[in-house]
Amino acid sequence: FKRIKDGDVIEFEMNGYKQLRAMRFDKSDVEQALLTINEQDIQEQITERKIETRLTVASGEITDSLYADAQRAGLNGTIVHQIADIFKYDVDFADDLRDGDQFQVVYQQSYLDGKPYKQGQIKAATFINRGEKFSAFQYKYDGKEQFFDGNGRPLKKVLLRIPIDFARLSSTFGMRKHPVLGRMRAHKGVDYAARTGTPIMAAGDGRVELAGWKSGYGKTVIINHGQGRSTLYGHMSTIGKLKRGQSVSQGSIIGRVGSTGLATGPHLHYEFRIGGKQVNPLKVTMPKPEPLRGAELAKFRSATAPAIAMMEQSTTTQLR
Repeated sequence: FKRIKDGDVIEFEMNGYKQLRAMRFDKSDVEQALLTINEQDIQEQITERKIETRLTVASGEITDSLYADAQRAGLNGTIVHQIADIFKYDVDFADDLRDGDQFQVVYQQSYLDGKPYKQGQIKAATFINRGEKFSAFQYKYDGKEQFFDGNGRPLKKVLLRIPIDFARLSSTFGMRKHPVLGRMRAHKGVDYAARTGTPIMAAGDGRVELAGWKSGYGKTVIINHGQGRSTLYGHMSTIGKLKRGQSVSQGSIIGRVGSTGLATGPHLHYEFRIGGKQVNPLKVTMPKPEPLRGAELAKFRSATAPAIAMMEQSTTTQLR
């Protein structure tokens, strides 16, 4: 009874003596319960409601924000976060979006009793950002579902360009007047303004070199990614349960945005280092993973052909 809410329907069956003989109600979204009451006991019968899942296409154009325009296209927040996660290696959704950018997704839509129920996993997507088209197709490879571009190259790069979601670029790489010290000095990273507590992700697989206080950086994490590459994350409010030498995986939460050290407000100071020297993370060329080849590439093309056909048909229909 604690789970009863406005709009729930409970049906009662009474006998001629106004005694309760049965009641029926939705136990969950997909289960309906029938309680039959007799003199000896109460019997419960559970009926599962039919859920049908099929692929659906949706598309839209950026006029406001990805979230708002996706909602106008009939997509929910779960799909929006999937879009951002899929294309995060190539598109900065905080600063790169422009009016006129376009998106198209093929996703799983489930129906309950013939009515739309839940939106599920994206199976294919395209995003046109500043005239450049990015494509993503889900394909099971090496035992797990991954996203590849149209040529069969994994979208997942060795390192993330931006290790924080939906943050605003507040300071670029290069010379600037330090906001606290008040004098010109080199800014050897980029800053992303975000609310205190916003999760910060590891840019790539690696080992922790530092997880603690580092002078003006405040609470800081440094990760060694091998091959002379490392990343630094500064001014955190809290650091995850990390120790020097500990392995971390790409995308894992290593801490949260703060303003510790020499900082005037909550933000992430992010540095990308090659051979110990800081380079601009927005300009450095990220190493690309190897594409699928031979028979595996042929299987990929065959598996993704239906989604491609759906997207092409949808585009053709809209143009008519």
